Amino acid sequence: MANFFKDNDDLQYYFDEGVDWDSLVRITERDFADADGEGFATTEEAVSFYRDIIEMFGEFVAKEIKPYEREIDANGVEFVDGEVVFPERLAGIFDKIEDLHLHSLPIPRELGGMNAPMMVYFMNSELMARADVSAMAHHGFHAGIAMAAIVFSAIEGSSDIDPKTGRIKETRWQHVVSEIASGEAWGCMDITEPGAGSDMAALRTVGEQDADGNWTVTGEKIFITSGHGKYHFVIARTEDVDPDDPMGGLNALSMFLVPAYEEDENGNRKRIVQLSRVEEKLGHHGSATCGLVFDKAPADLVGKRGEGFKYMLTLMNNARVGVGFECLGLSESAYRTALEYAAERASMGKTIDRHEMIAEYLETMKTEIQGVRAMAVTAAFHEEMSQKLALSIRYGDLDDAARAQMERRIKSHQRKARRITPLLKYFAAENAVAHARACLQIHGGNGYTTEYLPEKLLRDALVMPIYEGTSQIQALMAMKDTLGGIIKNPQRFVRRMAQARWRSVSSRNPLERRVAQLQSLSLSAQQQLVLKTAGDKVKALRGKPIAEWTDELTKNWDPKRDFAFAMLHAERLIQLLGDTMIAELLLEQAEKHPERVDVLERHLERAEPKARYLHDQITTTGQRLLDRLSASSPEMTDQAAE
Repeated sequence: MANFFKDNDDLQYYFDEGVDWDSLVRITERDFADADGEGFATTEEAVSFYRDIIEMFGEFVAKEIKPYEREIDANGVEFVDGEVVFPERLAGIFDKIEDLHLHSLPIPRELGGMNAPMMVYFMNSELMARADVSAMAHHGFHAGIAMAAIVFSAIEGSSDIDPKTGRIKETRWQHVVSEIASGEAWGCMDITEPGAGSDMAALRTVGEQDADGNWTVTGEKIFITSGHGKYHFVIARTEDVDPDDPMGGLNALSMFLVPAYEEDENGNRKRIVQLSRVEEKLGHHGSATCGLVFDKAPADLVGKRGEGFKYMLTLMNNARVGVGFECLGLSESAYRTALEYAAERASMGKTIDRHEMIAEYLETMKTEIQGVRAMAVTAAFHEEMSQKLALSIRYGDLDDAARAQMERRIKSHQRKARRITPLLKYFAAENAVAHARACLQIHGGNGYTTEYLPEKLLRDALVMPIYEGTSQIQALMAMKDTLGGIIKNPQRFVRRMAQARWRSVSSRNPLERRVAQLQSLSLSAQQQLVLKTAGDKVKALRGKPIAEWTDELTKNWDPKRDFAFAMLHAERLIQLLGDTMIAELLLEQAEKHPERVDVLERHLERAEPKARYLHDQITTTGQRLLDRLSASSPEMTDQAAE
């Protein structure tokens, strides 16, 4: 019988060798403090349980979802009398998931869950997305929102947690977590508004507090995945915008938890937040994308007013890691579908998987999937460790030395998660589209018909570079962090360049030399961007000691003028950064496990010429376009008139 975990050697490698389960299990099981109760006594015991779950789910999605993927797509969801209605097949799938208690997989035991790491939940997400990505998109807003409620309560200090065992005695939104864990409800996050997509400073939904201290939310949200759920984390404006605020009004936003409806004991529903519409989309037909209207809806303020953007980043970081695994599932489906078709389709005396160009398409898909999976597992590990360590340090009974050590660990995990997450979201989403497109091309004319799967995969894939932060937003984030790090610590950047160049010629391992050469190209491109960005500032540094550069470089920036060149090349930079990151991760694996050498070699064959091309583009192009834009900008025209 088909099993989407057992037939995937690369995913099994990560489960068996590529995840630091001991660290995840220890932080999740609170150093086995509950071993005499319901908890596990050893890492091995816990990991054995996780494997049972993933193997069971791999069989479930292959049997209960994949055969009905086209049916789910064809039937979609209905909007009836102001409510979303799932067709019988899709509703039945989620009834079975509820029976398996999988909505509660990462939720702590004391709150009714299985207490598995989010890593297990994410791996399951890939398996489900391979079966049907729209069903996966809906599934993700169950346990994910429950975990967000737990984390937000802990961060704001409204949880009672035993400092010795780490058990949650009480948490603010315990009823929300319980309903989701039992499968009775789910939630969503509401950010996007008409006219305010990526520009959060333009949000108009407001949160208002009455004389008794009660909060309400009023406004409109659109494009909300699974917006028919009960519990909504909503971003709304609560403060007046300071015109001198360098955050562009983001400090005026707050986060709220809003119940969208109430139900009586007979299950009769009274809506508090109205569904205005359900979008008719190109793909993702098994996922409801809703418009919502809030009219003085009662709300709970999350944390402190004005900190909504910070809380949103916590949600978005986890969501972007989740999308990485979701894209992996879609890419895996495209690759397997193309591989199966090519192995059966004969042309010119042999099956087309033996034709050179098609063979290269297939190998490229496989290689890129393996590269993204390396980033996805790494990002998931560091994001989960950083969040769970942060809760441990907040509520744990630690002495000063232990606290200082844990703070260093948190910063390390946070830094790594922040570096890799935008790269993961960018590469996973862009590759999902490319792989679905290649799958369709390999099918030829058949791929363009609705009788075959590729057209459905392509329709589903096209939204991936858009939602949870567009590919361009990810590129700008990566660019800002990369160049900001160089400007803050130029000495460290100079050391990194020297070390990479030395390894590129001196390492005894030829693969390490090639990876170092890739790093050198990336760092050289970064240097070019910094030099062009800093402009006159760098010229003023000539003759000054490097120790004085940081202070000079961090003053008096004009983002619109100074960062234009870097913004133009941001998408090229993120491609360089991502290919280099994958090479670094695969080199680390190859040094420990010789069977991974082949994966690294295949990646380098594709990354090296691409890196040379991207480096050439960054270092030799762009100024002509910037000059034209500058000459035609209203600001320049106004200055000329003056």
